[in-house]
Amino acid sequence: MAAVFIFRFVDCPLSAIQLYSSKNLSCEEFMPGQQYRSEKLERTLKSLHVAVPGIKASVIVNIEGLLVAAYPPGNEDNPYENPTSSPQVAAMAATLIGLAETTLNRLQQGDLKRLMIDADKGTMVVYPANRASLAVLVEKGTQLGRVLFAVSKVRDEVMEILRIKEDEG
Repeated sequence: MAAVFIFRFVDCPLSAIQLYSSKNLSCEEFMPGQQYRSEKLERTLKSLHVAVPGIKASVIVNIEGLLVAAYPPGNEDNPYENPTSSPQVAAMAATLIGLAETTLNRLQQGDLKRLMIDADKGTMVVYPANRASLAVLVEKGTQLGRVLFAVSKVRDEVMEILRIKEDEG
């Protein structure tokens, strides 16, 4: 007797296809020992927010300007709930990194380490991370030294998660 497997979409990150047989399987049961990249990235961003009060939002975007992960996660129907989760902000962060890298290259100043933009209501810090960028929005008055240290550590974690994915694909 041949086994019949039916695949269907469930509420897993990235709309992963999950095996459905006599019972619904969780994402972890479907792919034992593996976590989805977006889950890992969102957990990493959340840990940054927990470690450093004063971080309002964080986002990871790829070099094409597409949103990879955001914390807090936004509602696609209401981009004003978390503006950093909107596709426009993702594109802007990628554009900023691209302009900064082009400028530094033209001026022969080496590789971009980070980009900081200070404003009246806070600071935006953007770090390159492999073929992506990590952008963090910080409230005014937050200790920037602590933020920069924590974000650089999180950037290393993001780079590792993205590197693992590149090695698999």
